[in-house]
Amino acid sequence: MLINIQYKDKWPKNWRPKQAVKTCSLMITVRMASLRCLRLCHPTGVAVSHLHTSSRASAKQHYKMLVLGGGSGGICMSARMKRMFGAENVAVVEPSEVHYYQPIWTLVGAGAKTVASSARPTASVMPSGVKWVKSKVQEINPDTNTVLIDDGTEISYEYLIVALGLQLHYEKIKGLPEAFEHPKIGSNYSVTTVEKTWKALQNFKEGNAIFTFPNTPVKCAGAPQKIMYLSDAYFRKTGKRAKANVIYNTSLPVLFGIKKYADTLWDIVKTRDLQINLRHNLIEVRPDKQEAVFENLDNPGETKVFEYEMLHVTPPMGPSLVVKGSPLADENGWLDLNKETLQHNKYPNVFGIGDCSNLPTAKTGAAVGK
Repeated sequence: MLINIQYKDKWPKNWRPKQAVKTCSLMITVRMASLRCLRLCHPTGVAVSHLHTSSRASAKQHYKMLVLGGGSGGICMSARMKRMFGAENVAVVEPSEVHYYQPIWTLVGAGAKTVASSARPTASVMPSGVKWVKSKVQEINPDTNTVLIDDGTEISYEYLIVALGLQLHYEKIKGLPEAFEHPKIGSNYSVTTVEKTWKALQNFKEGNAIFTFPNTPVKCAGAPQKIMYLSDAYFRKTGKRAKANVIYNTSLPVLFGIKKYADTLWDIVKTRDLQINLRHNLIEVRPDKQEAVFENLDNPGETKVFEYEMLHVTPPMGPSLVVKGSPLADENGWLDLNKETLQHNKYPNVFGIGDCSNLPTAKTGAAVGK
């Protein structure tokens, strides 16, 4: 059964960039065939379903549907579950007071948008009537159908949707995140560093402008290239392009993972005179010397030092630490889901959505259209 998710409950009408139509403003179709059983739980309040749930553990709070994470996936699903079960039966665990539409950060880094334009109070996008638990998830215990939050409260559930996203790991690059205190370095992947990209771009004089792609899964794998193209356009507009060496150092063996797009991108980088170095993985930043150290992944142990006038870092990324430390994780730490239903492979009353999962799609909202 196809469940069409069209979230229009609380998202402000003036906050819908064109990208959001396909990604996160939520014309989303999610294949969750097993979820049809959940309809039988409402309005009677009686769980008449073949999905197994263990007996309810002793807990201070209990919800028929508990959603972990208040990002685009979590907000989307909580709105859908509200319509299915009623707001009083749905809760969302999310600690952040501010909800960010992160795809805008590429444009923030290029000076075309502000950070403020990407932000809304979480309360303004939370579906009305749904319980918002302003806390961090500490543990997920699917054997007892409980979640422990950071104030020590245990919440029990009948059904769980995990939408915790992924984890950024700047610390896996030697010299980071401390190097962000120096000028000329930025990253569009964090609200605390995205404006540093724009400052580095504005202050560029001459030399190497370097853009990186790590040796890990990445959310929105096109974003590391987008800022390169936008920076190239900015240099041309401001008359600095002749003094700029625009360099893209990627850990991948290809320019982009989808060949038909990669072929077109190769034509673009040649036309714009952009330097592409494949299998180059950033391992260290030396901000005092304005140097970036890359490992040659085809010859492990071999490194090359690049001087930079501007450096944009795409950090290594990995699974949510909460998911990784739970029985819900696969051998690599990602949420272990059935790719056809988004149902957990071991715990049938658990579902997932978004970057936290091991689904064989790109970690981007654009993947839902495929």
